[in-house]
Parts: sequence; C-alpha cells; structure tokens
Amino acid sequence: MNFILTSVAKRKETSRALWTVLFVLLLSNNLFSQTHATSGLSFTETVPPDLLASRSVVLHDYTFLQSELEEIQRAFQQIGIDAVAYFETDVVMAGKDVTKAFGEYFASRQIKYLIFFEKSTTGFQLVTVAFDPKNGLFDGTLPAWRIEKDRLNELLRTAFQDSWRSQKKQNFLVNEFPETDISVNPMPGSRQEFYAIDLKVDNLAVPKFGNETMDHELEQFFQNNYPLKYKITENGADEKELKKQGFLYVLCFVHTRGKAAREILGYDMTRSESAYASIAFPNGQLQLKTIPADTEVYKFYFRHIGNGNIFLGTKWDADVDWLDALRNHVMGFKLETKIN
Repeated sequence: MNFILTSVAKRKETSRALWTVLFVLLLSNNLFSQTHATSGLSFTETVPPDLLASRSVVLHDYTFLQSELEEIQRAFQQIGIDAVAYFETDVVMAGKDVTKAFGEYFASRQIKYLIFFEKSTTGFQLVTVAFDPKNGLFDGTLPAWRIEKDRLNELLRTAFQDSWRSQKKQNFLVNEFPETDISVNPMPGSRQEFYAIDLKVDNLAVPKFGNETMDHELEQFFQNNYPLKYKITENGADEKELKKQGFLYVLCFVHTRGKAAREILGYDMTRSESAYASIAFPNGQLQLKTIPADTEVYKFYFRHIGNGNIFLGTKWDADVDWLDALRNHVMGFKLETKIN
C-alpha cells in the first residue's frame, strides 16, 4: 500500500458520508472504552511534538496479523515515525514486575512515545502517549493523540496527513519491517517450578490492589487461609523499605492471556496448545480444570525481594478469577509443604 500517493481529491462523496456516519457511531458506542489499556485516557487531535524526530515503541493487540504490522511499519517509514520495536500490549502490561522490566528497556532505548494500536470487531484505533517511566509507562492524566477508523489504511493515511501538517520529518533511517522478535526478560532472578519453602519462617509482603472491594477480599482470604507470617502492605510500597522491615518475599501475579502468561514466566512453549490444564481447589478439593490459551487468567507467584528469584509452584494453577487463582496457589503451597 502506498497510501501517501493516494490523493485526497479522489475520495468519493459517498465515502465522506460513510466516515461521517462512522464517526457518529464511534462517539456514541465508544468501541474501545472497556477492553484496552488506553480506555481511561482523555484524547486530543493534536499530534505529539517531535513525533517525527524521536524514537517510539508500538504496543499492539495480539490479534493484529503480521501483515498488518508490516503495513503499519511501511507507513511509518514513509511518515517518519521511528518505531524501533513492536510488543503485544497485554504482555507489556501483564503485571508490575513485567511492566517495570519493559519500562527499563524502553528507557535504555531512549524511547519518547508509546504508540498503541488497538482493534475492535469494526475498526482500528491509534493512541499515542509520551513514555513516562516514573508513572509506570505513561501519565494517565495527560491527553493522548487518538485516531479511529474502520480500516487500517485509512487510519495510517490520517496519521500521515495530521503529522505532516504539524511538523517536519526528521527521522529518515526508519526500519522497513517491524521488529517483533525482541526479547525482554521481566524476571531479574532465576525461576523455580516449586514453592518458596523458606516462607515457613520468612515474612511475606502482600500488596494491596488499590481497590477497596478487592483489598477487603484479599485481607479476608489471608486471614482465613494463610497460617504463616505475612502482612498486607500498601499498593506500590517501596520494596527496599519492605526489606528493611524484615520482609524477604512479596506476593506477585501476572494478568493476561494464559498463553502469554506462560511465556512471560518462562514455561516451555515449544508445543502449540489451545488450552492448559490448571489445578484448582473448589470447596477445598484438588481438581483439574481446562482453560483456553487465549482466555485472560491470573497467575500468582512468590518473589524473593533480595535476589529476584521467583517461585511458581509445582503445577500450573492460573485461573480466570483473581481470588480463585490466589486460592489455587496458596492451597497448592500448603498441600505441597504439608502446612495446615
């Protein structure tokens, strides 16, 4: 597709009418409001400054085809948007440990902007925000540049027109193909497929979610099901301070597709599987349940604060509900270590 050579003058009046109808539908239906990482942002039509003179990273829905990513990168090469890497959004934002690792990688590459590509059943959306490692990945209080269209080529054409109207292209050495195979290790320590036996004597930090209802359920669960030393800590507490207070382990989790969760946590991905068997404890009894690979799940693990080693447990115990996933992990830990 050479969308730059397509003249705006060639557009049919019927197409213009269609865009008008679609725009109204998008405003009324807000297709991307509930299922994407950018749903809480406010939006603007103003192109970010220096977008054509700085480095960016593309974060995209996993449903994007390789051909679509290649179409995006070809367009960016012509526009002058230097997207140096492509990652699936739900991988990058799967959990605090994971997001922190990607943030450090982005900082090392001198990334200035994050470009989200999102897809619904009827259209595409581009959202661009400034990369801000001090706020996770970006400051959610700042407005973001957004374009919505029902076809990808129209979205890219609009991105070209809007950006070239506001600034001069300065990125001339842009990759021809999308860099999708960059590996970022989200775990600084080693991974262990067994439980942290030291928790029989060591203190565990259990961070709050920052949601009143969930935090209450979290406290009730640990009060009723965890007989060892622990303390509910504030969301975002400094782990160096926790270590000074005597905490050696922290409870962590990832929340993403089952397939992505297993890959993030270093499980064997050589076999392509459509579903995964997970241990569960309904009514306190050990059972197996099968969850499709593309279903979003929670997977809990214990991490040693000092060395970063993670302890995943002896069995895959992810679940679609966070409280069930937590119960699976804690009950499996107690069963394996014979703790009552």
